[in-house]
Amino acid sequence: MITRGSDLVVVDRPIEQTNILLGVPGLAASDDRRPALAMLNSVLGGGMSSRLFQEVREKRGLAYSVYSFGASYSDAGVFGLYAGCTAAKTEQVSRLMVEELRKLAEENVTEEELARAFGQLSGQSALALEDSDTRMTRLGRSEITTGEYVDLDETLVRLSRVTAEDVRVLAADLISRPLSIAAVGTVGADAFAPLLETPALL
Repeated sequence: MITRGSDLVVVDRPIEQTNILLGVPGLAASDDRRPALAMLNSVLGGGMSSRLFQEVREKRGLAYSVYSFGASYSDAGVFGLYAGCTAAKTEQVSRLMVEELRKLAEENVTEEELARAFGQLSGQSALALEDSDTRMTRLGRSEITTGEYVDLDETLVRLSRVTAEDVRVLAADLISRPLSIAAVGTVGADAFAPLLETPALL
């Protein structure tokens, strides 16, 4: 059974883990704020040291997996929060993910978090260039989406210029955008009712 609303799709499937995806319109590939988005994503849900992982999984043990992600295309983008948890914890996990994004919109991240995010992204970018397939994919994607190829040195310069205020302002923008939800598992649409009472995550 599939429950559909204008902003919600729930697929009822008898599986142990319920998969939750909360998404808002993100940044296009040409948006100058993409370095800030990369830093925001790293701090929020980019690994085991991220806020989502620490708060939802490590501290509370509510989810098997939890992370954030961003994808940018030539004229549009998406920013999302994902979690895999038991059906009974769906509402709580969804609320906590939104709360963590809201915190980023209300208070600046720490300098330690910025430094950790920069280190993580720098390492990932350098490692990616060691694989020829990845290099070709990056070249082709850059040509298609923006017509500009940004090399590693320039990428690192742009990331290094991102400030805590840049991250906060961008988080405030993202959280004000219209929310869409998709879920697969043994969970009812009512679990997401509190999030859908307002058109955005505010």
